Amino acid sequence: MNETILITGANAGLGKDTARQLALLPETKKIYLACRNEAKAKVAKADLEEMTGRSIFEIMIVDVSKPASVRSAIANLSESVDALIMNAGGMGGKTPTELTADGVSSIFAANILGHSIMVDELLKADKLKNVAMYASSEGARGVKKMGMARPELKSNSVDEFVSIFDGSNFDEKTDGMEIYSYVKYAATLWMSALARKHPGVRFISMSPGATSGTQVMNDLPPLQKIMFKYIGFPILMPLLGMSHKLEKGAKRYVKAISDESLISGTFYASSDNKLTGPVIDQGGIFPDMINESYQDNAYNAIQRVAS
Repeated sequence: MNETILITGANAGLGKDTARQLALLPETKKIYLACRNEAKAKVAKADLEEMTGRSIFEIMIVDVSKPASVRSAIANLSESVDALIMNAGGMGGKTPTELTADGVSSIFAANILGHSIMVDELLKADKLKNVAMYASSEGARGVKKMGMARPELKSNSVDEFVSIFDGSNFDEKTDGMEIYSYVKYAATLWMSALARKHPGVRFISMSPGATSGTQVMNDLPPLQKIMFKYIGFPILMPLLGMSHKLEKGAKRYVKAISDESLISGTFYASSDNKLTGPVIDQGGIFPDMINESYQDNAYNAIQRVAS
């Protein structure tokens, strides 16, 4: 049972609606809304209290792209959490491979860096009790009908994963969606490695599917943003059965931490070449996902970069 839950990126979109759905479960006693912006977090907290009729939300100010911010937030956390939902992320801004002050690409910083430190700090302090979920993507195993190629590395070595994280694996012509897919691919392998290293905690990678109403498209170039955010996701893709509403994407997150039949170390997403519908184990679709050597190399690459 998950009484205390920490959600990153909780002030809007999937994070906020996941908090709403979890607050409607009687077993939920406290939800930490982990957000970068205090003003937006306060608005989200007030909205959630009004929508759910419950005063169980607590704000945690943290920027998951900045290691120092994450370490400080976890050090100041006065209690353990039963569940961690790593929802914050995105496309890494207009220049996803631009290096941050920590020497990593902005897209790696937004999606993996702080989350990896958060997991490590929670585990070291014995503050993560039951389950951790990472927000992955169908892009991590490719979607042909969307023109999203399956991530393919030459060797899947530690050095090659590091080249994804520092951006050197890509050139300036590489599409942002492709970079995003590779980052989610690496993060999903990292989660599977964590499951083997820490069998006392369940580690689940879950894609929300193609979901309207999220913030992930905000970083796309202007024309792509208009096409995907304002035309594709809300209008065209639902008609084709290729996207679903925010509530359904968030429901997957709730399932990830609540359904104990889900297997630790597994990546759950839509069926092959689909972006909606029931979630299934992706290992049968993309064997990379169950390759323990690849998992360990992704894990070790993240540890090298994050240290």
